[in-house]
Amino acid sequence: MAEKDKSSSRVITENRGARHDYFVIETFEAGIELFGTEVKSLRRGGVNLKDSYCDIDGGELFALGVHISPYEQGNIFNRDPLRPKKLLMHKSEIMKLTGLVSRDGYTLVPLSLYFKGSRVKMALGLCKGKKNYDKREAMAKRDADRDIERAMKDRY
Repeated sequence: MAEKDKSSSRVITENRGARHDYFVIETFEAGIELFGTEVKSLRRGGVNLKDSYCDIDGGELFALGVHISPYEQGNIFNRDPLRPKKLLMHKSEIMKLTGLVSRDGYTLVPLSLYFKGSRVKMALGLCKGKKNYDKREAMAKRDADRDIERAMKDRY
């Protein structure tokens, strides 16, 4: 019998708005504490990371605003879709994040949720907010790159 590859991962969802609204300085990986019906809902793609963020409370890391839809066959075992989800990291990593987040203008934002083997993991980004002119600049650069790509495609 072939052994499962633990390194394989399958992305469940990404927070695309995070990269638009923030500069991602550094990324971290954290496990997430979920109940069975929540995992079943994730396998069906019933999750939304929009407007979610992470907070450190009492030496523990929590993801707030992550919406996991109730599982249709879950009946009494379903949990509140917006309940705070505990993230699993080593104490030393959480203390490092505490120091980084305490700096002015930095926040922890969930970037994506994915399966790594049979486990659910969350990619966190240490982020600094973008100003409106930064967003316009990024959109202008993307449009210019698209125009260059079109011109090169038409040329050949």
